[in-house]
Amino acid sequence: MPQLPKSFLDRPIAHRGYHDAHAGRPENSRAAFEAAIEAGYGIELDLQLSKDAQAMVFHDYDLHRLTVAKGAIHQRTAKELGAISLRYSDETVPTLVEVLELVAGRVPLLIELKDQDGAMGANIGPLEEATAQALATYTGDVALMSFNPNSVARMADLLPQRPRGITTCAYSAKDWLTLGAKVRNHLREIPDFDRAQADFISHKHKALTAPRVAELKARGVPILCWTIRSPAEEAVARKIADNVTFEGYVA
Repeated sequence: MPQLPKSFLDRPIAHRGYHDAHAGRPENSRAAFEAAIEAGYGIELDLQLSKDAQAMVFHDYDLHRLTVAKGAIHQRTAKELGAISLRYSDETVPTLVEVLELVAGRVPLLIELKDQDGAMGANIGPLEEATAQALATYTGDVALMSFNPNSVARMADLLPQRPRGITTCAYSAKDWLTLGAKVRNHLREIPDFDRAQADFISHKHKALTAPRVAELKARGVPILCWTIRSPAEEAVARKIADNVTFEGYVA
């Protein structure tokens, strides 16, 4: 199994890029990624699927919060999304291919594939395939992760040479309204780590003291965490985590 490169552990990772909307650098934008590179940070970014099965660098399932448009991102083609402005900037929604060309191996990329099943199930595939195709010739450091362990397992089949991780948390009912208790209770214990051929986890920082996190750490599994928003939170998280994903301050 591949190991997480040292580059994912030796510098903080900027959550959705080193973003600042008031400075014209929206989350998951080219400007936010350039700022992260300039500051020497790694980059975390999110992927959603376009109508024409392209991997788009975007967090939400709906366009409204982050852009001047409305509606589901999967209802627009990559070309259409590339013409939609991100709020408070001249930026538009980029494809993964465009971001890879921009970054060009200068810093490590931690890529999260957003769940396309809707309930963390096995109804996936197109986003994973689009991601693998985009990364086929990329030579920079990349690690892939998802809350959906089925997505992680699929990436193990498609890109076995790339390190993979499961994005994890305590799965509280109030934070996961669309998931039933059975699914939340299952995912909370990270039982799919070995089945998914995962190499690391990225755990919510407020839940790092979970026994399962300690078990994995004792096995030598790298523990990343999300999302740190102050130096004080970072200091606490680093008592357990090997690295932090951060936003809103200078890490």
